[in-house]
Amino acid sequence: MQRRGVPLAVFDLDGTITRHDTLLPFVLGYLWRHPWRLPRVLRVLPAVARYLIDRDRGALKGSLIHATLAGASRPSLRRWADRFVARLLHRGVHRDARSAIENHRRRGDRLLMMSASPDLYVPQIAATLRFDECICTPVRWRADGRLDGRLAAENCHGEEKQRRLAAVIARDGPARVYAYGNSAADLIHMQLADESYLVNYHGRHLPLEPAGLQRVRWRA
Repeated sequence: MQRRGVPLAVFDLDGTITRHDTLLPFVLGYLWRHPWRLPRVLRVLPAVARYLIDRDRGALKGSLIHATLAGASRPSLRRWADRFVARLLHRGVHRDARSAIENHRRRGDRLLMMSASPDLYVPQIAATLRFDECICTPVRWRADGRLDGRLAAENCHGEEKQRRLAAVIARDGPARVYAYGNSAADLIHMQLADESYLVNYHGRHLPLEPAGLQRVRWRA
């Protein structure tokens, strides 16, 4: 049972903790190690065309994973995820992100990782960085234990991420909420925080500005 009233520090993953997005490198790395799957990339083109019209990130993500990785076994994907996460955390994480995470841990704050990236590897990243909880986008598995790859729930992005964070806040009643993100979409859930930090944002104008928002620059 979680202790109510403990401050909560919420970290986005891609571009906030890590220097770059993680999904495409994860998929391409697996394909590189299983080259017979490489032609499957062409199956994603119709989904890309649809995305240019409907801007549905979740549909595009599910189509990408399904087209390229469907049929892969859990052990095979886990082996690649282990290597991918180890390499990512060795050289793909902002030093200042690590410092911020450790500062919150030393103060006794609960750590929550929230990411739109899939549960194929995000929980491993969260566990290795010693987060208390991880919320990300789940993918489907087939009855035979092999990956389907389409999304098993809503893409944890934008308003869905805000909804999920609101549920955590209602459940735990944190005394204070800190939120770290790097994109305009993150500003939606960051509205729920008492202090929010927009990391390495390159745009000049913000579509909305949560109370207590600070822009910060983190070292690579």
